[in-house]
Order: sequence, then structure tokens, then C-alpha cells
Amino acid sequence: MTLVRLSGEIARSLGGVGRIAVEGEVYRPTTSRGGWVFFTLRDRAAQIEVKVPAPAARRSRIVAGERVSVVGSLQWANDRGQVHVAAEEVTPVGAGAIAALIIETRRQLASEGLLDRPRRRIPLLPAAIGVVCGSDAAVRKDIESVAASRCPGYPIIFEETTVSGPAAALSIVEALTAVATRPGVEVVIMARGGGDAPSLLPWSTEEVCRAMADCPVPVVSAIGHEGDRPLCDEVADLRCGTPSLAATAVLPDLTELAEALDVQLQRAASTTSVMVDEARRRLVGVDTRRALVAGLDSAAGRAERAGIRLSGAHPSGRLQACEARLGVAGWRRLTWETLGRAEGHLSAEMRHLRVLSPHRTLERGYAVVTGPDGTVVRRADTLVPGDPIAVRLAAGQLAAAVTRIDMTEDVES
Repeated sequence: MTLVRLSGEIARSLGGVGRIAVEGEVYRPTTSRGGWVFFTLRDRAAQIEVKVPAPAARRSRIVAGERVSVVGSLQWANDRGQVHVAAEEVTPVGAGAIAALIIETRRQLASEGLLDRPRRRIPLLPAAIGVVCGSDAAVRKDIESVAASRCPGYPIIFEETTVSGPAAALSIVEALTAVATRPGVEVVIMARGGGDAPSLLPWSTEEVCRAMADCPVPVVSAIGHEGDRPLCDEVADLRCGTPSLAATAVLPDLTELAEALDVQLQRAASTTSVMVDEARRRLVGVDTRRALVAGLDSAAGRAERAGIRLSGAHPSGRLQACEARLGVAGWRRLTWETLGRAEGHLSAEMRHLRVLSPHRTLERGYAVVTGPDGTVVRRADTLVPGDPIAVRLAAGQLAAAVTRIDMTEDVES
């Protein structure tokens, strides 16, 4: 037989052992960078290596020196030639270790405010009631008996699951999610019979408590007996000592409802009778003729006040006022005065224009000389002897030619 074949035979043999639960002491636990936990499970005569995946390690308590129960399967490592336990769940064994685990979980939930969150009210008449319980017939029978006595035929949806032992916490969470999302379910009862601390430990796990806090409908906790206090009791919206008490708190009592309805109907009838009598008494005391006259007088007064307001708002009054203001203004006199002022202003501007006109300059003896191209000559050096020029006078124009150019500066007179 080759070594590879031998390793295969060992692996197949270990696979035939199946799922196991073994107890022992945690020795030298270490945590990898990926969150895996490795430790040795030992007792006085034997030991075996245990590997805990990160998801299982997060919901387990692994402390050196504590006694634990490891649930998983045997595996063979070919590279190391060793047998180890691939753990699915690691739970403490013993009252002290369980109490320490619950204290640690309570501290974590309290730091996130899950223990002090506002509690939701339990509906008076839920459309349907969901129940998460185990396959134990006693718990279901207790709830069904309470339903039969208080409200026969009330819709109750049972979701049975594993409530203790390995992987019970995950099963409880899945059952709660399934029943809470069923159509019509408006409240869920978490029910379980009594048991010792290890059997009730799943109800104190962080997964179950978070699921109850995140549930979309109110949750009633009814775990164990009156003396049992798992951690989920501190998270639930209502805590009851037993499943029977939980059913009594959630299920309506038809007899009590009928009696309360009768009381409300009697109270409504009495109140209505008093109101009708009072209205009848007031109606009898009403003098219809006097009320009609008073109403007509009030209407006439309102009509008169409306007429006064209408006459004050009529446009004829404003038109008369405008005519009076126009009559006083004398618009014809104002128009002639305006025209006279405009004529005087125009005459003054014409005189100013005549003073500034080039013709007045020519009349004083000045002339305007234009060169061969018709432009006004301002400098003598722009022409040459022989260039024809035109001289414009105040009366008439002369044609001439340049015979001499003198650039002597003008002397101020």
C-alpha cells in the first residue's frame, strides 16, 4: 500500500465516523490573521487538535483552561499526517464558564443599546400569531390549550426548530426569520420548556438576541420556567415566565372582549341619549318666529352696509373728482405758457448758432482756402508753387495759384 493510498483510507475511515461532540479542556488557543482559532482539546489521558473557522469562532467562547464541548467532524491532514477536529461550534461546559459567556455577551449588547431600546407594544388583535418552539409536544400543547379556552380557532403559525444542543442558535434565528415574514404575523412567541444552563445557552447567544431585536414584529420571550432567565428575556419586547403565560398575554379573550364591547356600547348609548335630550330641550326653547325676524333684521343690516360700501366704491364719484381737478387746473393757460417758454428757448439757441456759424467768420474778413484735392489748407508746406487753390469768401469764391510759400510764424496781434 502506498502512502497516498493509506492517507486516503484514513480519511475515508474518519469520514465514516460522522458528526461528533467531544468535551475537554482548551489548551494553547491561538488566532490566525484570518480569524481562525486553533487549540488543543485535552483531558488527563488524551488530546487532539481543533480548528475553528472564523464564522464559528465569532460565536464561540474559547478561553484557555475552560472546559468546552466541541461539535464538528474528524479530518485528516495529509501534509502533517495528523487528525484534527473541524469544529462547527464550541460551547463552554460548566456553570462558571456559561455565566462568564452570558456576562460577556450582555456587556456587548448593552454597549450597543440593545438592552435599553424602546419596547414595542403587543397588538390587541394581531392578524396572526407566530410561535417558534421545539418539537417538544408539551410546549405546543400548552399554547394550543390556552388558545382553545380564550379564543378558539385563532390563527397561530408554529415553526418548530432545534432549541438546544449544537448549532441550535442558528436554527432558532432561521426559524424566527421564517415565521416573522409569514403573511399576517404581527407578533412572535419564542417558547421553550425548562432545562439546565447548557440546554438554555443558545437563548443567551448574541445571534439570537440580535435577531429578536431586529425582528420586524414584536417578540415575546417565554423560555423555561419562571426562574429561568436567559439573556433573550432582556431583549424581547415582553417577557413571560412560561409559554402558557405568553399565550395568555398575546391571545385575546373572546369573553372579555365581548364584555368590554358591551360596556362601550352601553356607554355610547347613554352618552347619545343625553345628547339627544339636551338637543330636544334646546329645540323646544327656540321661538321660531322671533328667530326668523332676528335673522331678517340681521340680513337687512348686512345688505345696507354692503350698499354703503358699494356706493363708496362706485367709479362715478372718482370721475367727478377728476373733472373738478381738471377744471381748477386751467390746462389751456398752461399750454400757452409752455409754448411761449419753448419759443424763447428756441430763439436763444438760434442766436447762439448764428454766432458760431462759419459764415459769420467769413463776414469778418476771413477766407477758407482749399487745395487741389478739395481739402481745407491749414499749413502752407502742404502745397508747392503752381498748385491751383480755391479761396472762399463771405460773398463768392476765387480761383488762384500758389506763387510763393512762406512758412514764417504768425505773430499774435
